[in-house]
Amino acid sequence: MLILGTMPGKESLRAGEYYAHPRNAFWQIMFDLAGENFSDSYVSRKRLLLNNNIALWDVLESCERASSLDSDIRDEVPNDISSLLNKHPLIRTIFFNGQHASKLFKKYNPEIVLAQYTLPSTSPAHAVPLSRKAEQWRIISGV
Repeated sequence: MLILGTMPGKESLRAGEYYAHPRNAFWQIMFDLAGENFSDSYVSRKRLLLNNNIALWDVLESCERASSLDSDIRDEVPNDISSLLNKHPLIRTIFFNGQHASKLFKKYNPEIVLAQYTLPSTSPAHAVPLSRKAEQWRIISGV
């Protein structure tokens, strides 16, 4: 499976790690779904994804924005997701981390017809309780 975000936020870009903001729920949810103890180690986080056959990327290669909010994105340039899927034909399902990732993906990739699921953003800006986010993300376990 492939999980797509829009574009890393400032904290993630600074750290060189996906979902590096301490209040982003992504890693907590992933460890929960895998039934493993949470780890702050990025090496452990990457291993968790690899062990569970999860690819992680972004819909956008680059963009301009004043903050880390998806609503601030301007002048976006999409990633070549078709090429990624051609190189990795075992990817059969795409999950979007938030509505904006889904919207941008559909704008730039209308030809891709794999199974697609839009999940609630794990960003702290998406003010939904962690328990509700985690409940909706559980769909990954059944696909």
